[in-house]
Amino acid sequence: DDSSEQFHFYDYGPKDIATIFFYMLVAINLHAVIQEYVLDKINRRLHLSKTKHSKFNESGQLAFFYLFSFLWGASILNTEEFMMNPTSLWKDYPHSRMIFQVKFFYICQIAYWLHALPELYFQKIRKEDIPRQLCYICLYIAHISGAYILNLQHLGLILMVPHYLVELIFHASRLFYFSDENKQKGFTIWALLFIMVRLLTLTLSVLTFGFGLARVENPGFSIADGNFNVLPVRIGCLGAVCLTQAWMMWKFINFQLKKWREHVKNQIPKKKITNTKNKRIKKEPNRG
Repeated sequence: DDSSEQFHFYDYGPKDIATIFFYMLVAINLHAVIQEYVLDKINRRLHLSKTKHSKFNESGQLAFFYLFSFLWGASILNTEEFMMNPTSLWKDYPHSRMIFQVKFFYICQIAYWLHALPELYFQKIRKEDIPRQLCYICLYIAHISGAYILNLQHLGLILMVPHYLVELIFHASRLFYFSDENKQKGFTIWALLFIMVRLLTLTLSVLTFGFGLARVENPGFSIADGNFNVLPVRIGCLGAVCLTQAWMMWKFINFQLKKWREHVKNQIPKKKITNTKNKRIKKEPNRG
């Protein structure tokens, strides 16, 4: 039918390396623009310490990226209606053919997290912060590249969008906290959503690797066809997701315990001050 809309589908290949490298350079330039024209100007007004200055720059850059990626990913999910049909995560696997938006989204995601590696040098990150940032950068690269290469783009998209929303709330809350330390309500919202997204990630991963892909007809390993639906690959992918979620929950619990201890320490001096004031008030009438 001449009036029907034509769709062009894409797959991945060695030429993606050149495309990723190009957009990695674009990301480096955008990083410098945001830093110079937005974050540096705000930093001059806030007069932050060196430690807060470094964290402010990190959260500022990531907040821009998470906001852009969340809106873009959500629009793709809405257009493709992946969320309305959970069976699309494993139905007709392998999903070796992608529409342009899905392929371009993954190219930009991989390029951004690869650009974050040289930025550790360009931004002169403190030595004590490098292992932490290097850890989550490598985790992003491994998981996103794995979803892209193993033709799990649908699952990767559905897991990335809510995860980016949670990370956006966290870094936005941290930016507000640096401007005013009394603004901490955002961290409460982040904590609740963080736990919910971890449960969602585990549920969808178990459903996809443990039940969906295991029941797909004609499961057979074939690199040429992009079919990686074999038991070792499924166990490896599910194990990687579960271990990452467990590590994130462990870091989350430690973060909450640290905040709780700081809160208790801050409350003790206040109680002492109020107790001394109350004692003075009680003594004053006796003297009269």
